[in-house]
Amino acid sequence: MTSDDTQHTAANETVDQQTSKTVGQQLKQAREEHGLSISQIADAQHLRSGIIQAIEKADYNKIDSELFLKGYVRAYAKQVGLESNAIIADLDRELEPGRLQKARELEANPLIDIERRRRKKRRIAKIFLQIAVIVLIGLFIVLFVMPRFELGNGGVELSTPAENSQKASEDVPAADAAVEVPAVSGSEPEATPAVTGAPSVEEAPAEPQPEQITDTQVEDQIPVVSQITEPVLAQPPVSDEPESVSGQLEIVFTGNCWVQVSDAAGNRLASSMKRAGERLEVSGEAPLKVVIGAVDTVKSIRFQSEAVDIDEFRTVNNRSEFTLGI
Repeated sequence: MTSDDTQHTAANETVDQQTSKTVGQQLKQAREEHGLSISQIADAQHLRSGIIQAIEKADYNKIDSELFLKGYVRAYAKQVGLESNAIIADLDRELEPGRLQKARELEANPLIDIERRRRKKRRIAKIFLQIAVIVLIGLFIVLFVMPRFELGNGGVELSTPAENSQKASEDVPAADAAVEVPAVSGSEPEATPAVTGAPSVEEAPAEPQPEQITDTQVEDQIPVVSQITEPVLAQPPVSDEPESVSGQLEIVFTGNCWVQVSDAAGNRLASSMKRAGERLEVSGEAPLKVVIGAVDTVKSIRFQSEAVDIDEFRTVNNRSEFTLGI
């Protein structure tokens, strides 16, 4: 065996001896090699001497938590010149059996199992509650928000059957309703023309005497309701009124004036602001309704090529409204 092999074997034995020692023993050995006391280590870390003694004796239960323990051990290792990461790795190996023991104790504790089940149930209930809230919000949007949005954008409003029947009855004109007069005698009934509106009392047929009514007449007296699919074409009324006459109006202005002219049907022929020197010429179905906003700016008015005296019409606050007819 060479000298190199001897040195390598000795180094391995030294490492094995250090590994077999606890973290507290390694720290204590390094402290003693540096000639430091427990109080000196404690003062440097601002700890009580009992904490340092507990670490060296591996009495880790006296330290509040594993996090604090690792912090104290890391600082202790740096103070005595040891590799802090290697010391923390050795400490984890030492603490692992205790961790497993605590886990087994927790698993065996029935209270822990009950608490775990409660947490699981609360988590499931929370998920179901969130799903229910989402479903309710979706139903609210579908039932209330979307119909209003569609109506606001030109959608068709839905109506009930009762409203539809009422609108249909209102839309049918009285002239389109035909009433069929039942036959009184046993002979074949003659076709009667459609009667517009409700039948009057004078037009109603005379009822037969009780002793003259037969079975055939009883069947004939049952009113027959006929449904007319096509509207009755009514003849257009003949009007005696003369044909409309077109009137021509001409107004000359000497200043700014607002003017409006409408024809007999209410159609607006002119509605604008006129300035000095401008002329308004319109024609439409007479009579023409004229509104002038500033009477004092009107130079002349001619209707059907004849001069019109505006002073003959009523003026209020320099505004006049009158009608010109033929």
